[in-house]
Amino acid sequence: MTPAELSRTVLATVRRAVEADELSLTGPVPERVVVRRPPRPGCGDYATNVALQLAPLTGAAPLVVADVIGRRLAAAPGIARVDVAAPGFLNITLQGESHEALVDLVREQGRRYGLGEHQVGAPAAPTGEARADAYAAALHRLHAATGIEPPARRRPHPVRQAPDELLRTLGADATAWALLRPPAEDAPRTDAAEHLAQRESNPLFLVRYAHARSRALLRNAHDLGLEPGAASGRRDPAETELLGLIADFPRTVEAAARHGAPDRVARLLERTADAFLRFHDACPVLPKGEEKPSAVHGARLALADAAGTVLANGLTLLGISAPRHL
Repeated sequence: MTPAELSRTVLATVRRAVEADELSLTGPVPERVVVRRPPRPGCGDYATNVALQLAPLTGAAPLVVADVIGRRLAAAPGIARVDVAAPGFLNITLQGESHEALVDLVREQGRRYGLGEHQVGAPAAPTGEARADAYAAALHRLHAATGIEPPARRRPHPVRQAPDELLRTLGADATAWALLRPPAEDAPRTDAAEHLAQRESNPLFLVRYAHARSRALLRNAHDLGLEPGAASGRRDPAETELLGLIADFPRTVEAAARHGAPDRVARLLERTADAFLRFHDACPVLPKGEEKPSAVHGARLALADAAGTVLANGLTLLGISAPRHL
């Protein structure tokens, strides 16, 4: 279950509670409900403040509203449990089947996951200002991915270097990252030592390394006769964290398009790469020594494949290549 699907499930639950007179609102049911990754481990897969949002319309305390919604939501398909937390949050844990379905969806859609198939016009003609042109190209790709027209009013902080100068110094990939990673209002850093360093403290290298590592796992698994498989049993927290970020990718792309903010995609890629490498260390994907491949290895390989797909698709949106070897 993706965040968008969960959001729709929560909203439908609220509407059913209103129709059953379990909640009496003085205003309309909200058109959208926001679900987010909880800030701390152990608080479920997602959290929503919908009860706090509705409480002023009901005259009841947020905890009372949360209890009404939570009881109904816990019975929804794909939901394992719902916990109410002060002052009125709903912490939602998904069923394992939902995680498995997400991995299957990403692997089935591949390059289409989070990118859609919308048709848009030609990109704007270059202006000669390096960052403005990089933003225009990225926003065009976001528009093509989502069908959402990014706002034209947001103008990024310019850089002093000419496009050809940046390309000579950084190359195309590092130039795109340097210009798109900071928020539009921040001045980008274009130091070659920072963006070309081959170490994990360099965010661009981290993202591309994580992608390349995911592809290497697939190659090595194939040589061992191991294929991606379905999830089974309890998941490690590192797997759950990575799954949440994979699920967040389509919504992040939509938000980046809506707000004209490609930096949101870059930040999600950094978090996904970091989570992938933690998962890689905590949950061995390939059997070790004389160990035989098992269903657990196949499930982890499928998750690694899905993570690599998100990293590649996000880099594509930013106009950056995703090499399979580094």
